[in-house]
Amino acid sequence: MEIQNSRREAVTGTVGCLTAFAGALAGIVLWAPHGKGGLLDGFEGASNWNVLWVGLPLMILGGIAAALAVFFLVRGDWKRALGCVAAIGVLFALGVAVDALAGAPRPECYDPC
Repeated sequence: MEIQNSRREAVTGTVGCLTAFAGALAGIVLWAPHGKGGLLDGFEGASNWNVLWVGLPLMILGGIAAALAVFFLVRGDWKRALGCVAAIGVLFALGVAVDALAGAPRPECYDPC
């Protein structure tokens, strides 16, 4: 019985790791359109590297937390799922705070200034 239980734990752990990896990939995919716009299409060709250094890690961690929350909900582990949802809330608050601290966006200048 002990071997069967350890196999079940190994399979559960592997599925959890694959779920976290899929969440990280989902975070990257959701970040990509915004990241491309911030890195390549900045004001007068200037790149905004905060999109890469701050936005990408927040999206990856958020994707991992969201995927693991679903994983724990499917397994019926409500406490860990609630912890993942709380982590998503903290990551969202950090993202809003960093965006607010960056200041107002610069206006585009289409006519001669």
